[in-house]
Amino acid sequence: MASSERTISNSSDLTGWYKSSYSDGSQSECLEVARGHADVPVRDSKTVTGPAVLFSLNGWTSFVTAVKKGQLLLGQ
Repeated sequence: MASSERTISNSSDLTGWYKSSYSDGSQSECLEVARGHADVPVRDSKTVTGPAVLFSLNGWTSFVTAVKKGQLLLGQ
């Protein structure tokens, strides 16, 4: 499923995509994550046939934890 770059060129080939419950649909920057895969695929919700980045489970967990703790400065 993954290339050496840890991406998938067409994310619509995967199933199980969902948006965060914090996404109310009015924001233009939404990510979707797919459940049920060995790696954690993440894509731009506006580009469903575009690429997805693959995170290891540990990498994704670390990223989400850092965001929740305010340890990342996003958009700067």
